[in-house]
Amino acid sequence: MMEVTTINNIVVKNWATGLDQHAVQEVENLCKLPFVFKHIALMPDAHGGKGMPIGGVLATKGVVVPNAVGVDIGCGMCAVKTNIKVDDITQEVLRKKILRGIRKQIPLGRAHHKIAQPEEFMPQGHNLEATVVVARQQMSAMKQIGTLGGGNHFIELQRDEEDNLWIMIHSGSRNLGKQVGDYYNEKAEALNRRWFSSVPSEIQLPFLPMRTDEFRQYWAEMSYCIDFALANRRLMMQRIQEVIGEVMPGAEFEPMINIAHNYAAFEKHFGEDVIVHRKGATLAREGSVGIIPGSQGTCSYITEGLGNPESFMSCSHGAGRRLSRSEAVNTLSMESEIAMLERQGIVHSIRTKTDLEEAAGAYKNIDEVMEAQSDLVKIRTKLMPIAVIKG
Repeated sequence: MMEVTTINNIVVKNWATGLDQHAVQEVENLCKLPFVFKHIALMPDAHGGKGMPIGGVLATKGVVVPNAVGVDIGCGMCAVKTNIKVDDITQEVLRKKILRGIRKQIPLGRAHHKIAQPEEFMPQGHNLEATVVVARQQMSAMKQIGTLGGGNHFIELQRDEEDNLWIMIHSGSRNLGKQVGDYYNEKAEALNRRWFSSVPSEIQLPFLPMRTDEFRQYWAEMSYCIDFALANRRLMMQRIQEVIGEVMPGAEFEPMINIAHNYAAFEKHFGEDVIVHRKGATLAREGSVGIIPGSQGTCSYITEGLGNPESFMSCSHGAGRRLSRSEAVNTLSMESEIAMLERQGIVHSIRTKTDLEEAAGAYKNIDEVMEAQSDLVKIRTKLMPIAVIKG
């Protein structure tokens, strides 16, 4: 449950236990910002990031902080329930037809499509002429759409407690979001130096005030990246459904659930209009449907928000890292991690020592995370992995 502390006269409301030292320092840095609204909120999966902890929620008055959104703008989750019973899928069909088919359709890791994808798959309704980075990156982005990316991004096939097959994807705005995030973070740094800002440059949290052209430009490009990340997940989901539909005649798919966890938005909290930054945190308004994934080998959850005002109506975006990538590689046993997955019959993606960066042991216990946020969300559906594709 939530703990309340005060740092530098800023209240911190914390649902996380065992915060790493990196995250603790970043929280202290957030508490140096002069435009924090009400309090800082830390979700139960919080851990160190860049500038702001992953799993952090920051509400501000009149400014946006690019590093409090991060570089994978619009990164998020989507999930689809099917009418297929997992027990009806043989191992041969799963491995040789479904998983192989998905890998043929969706470039993984840093791979892009060799040719630009049709423009109809790209976000619509944006004025590209008003953008700088997005306009420059448009042709490249048309080869990135419908690709997974690396790191903690994944495609999972899962089963619910009624044995129904689910498809889940975790991915974002690919290199496009990174280009936009880096560009405007540098812009903010330069402007803050020119203004002799009181925000120390070393804490990596430069800001853009609403009255500036740079704010408007960033907001337009961030909004495009959020829509691009959704379009990216939607195209991957469409192609996965096509693969499954070919292999399993009669397959039916429910509407896609989607939720982002790296973005800023205009919202009303405690009676005031503010800008809420969610970096590795998801919206959990009362009744809103969410997705909280575990890690390879652990369950994921479809949730319903409870609209808790103390978290700015937010919840965790996953289990959250317990070990840094280097710590995971250096301390986890590859044999133990593989044995744990194979005991459960999960088709996994651990092949080399480096793959331990994303092993289940690198992450917090998802059930403890869910218990810690029982005042933020309630569980609708529990999902267990049957096969995992990583970037």
